[in-house]
Amino acid sequence: MARRSSRTQTLVQLSDTLLAMLDQRAARRGVSRSQLIREAVEAHLADDLEAEISRRILAGYEAVPQSTLDEWGDPSGVAAATARDLHRRLDAEEAEAGQPGW
Repeated sequence: MARRSSRTQTLVQLSDTLLAMLDQRAARRGVSRSQLIREAVEAHLADDLEAEISRRILAGYEAVPQSTLDEWGDPSGVAAATARDLHRRLDAEEAEAGQPGW
């Protein structure tokens, strides 16, 4: 059985228009007004969390750009070596199939 977290009731003031829209949406989805409000608040907070994570990732890349040498070496050198290896393997496959190489 799933365990439900405790809940606290809170009062939120909404305009008549917003309340009507909320009730219409809840009815279309077949959920209670409270459930719809909980989901909306959870989604909003999740968006804020994702934005914070993205901000931190961006700050990390700004602090240490990808082109910066680190303990793993030169990223562009690794990419070039990988491309050379791929071309060598493709040439070998083409030669094995009797085709001219790259």
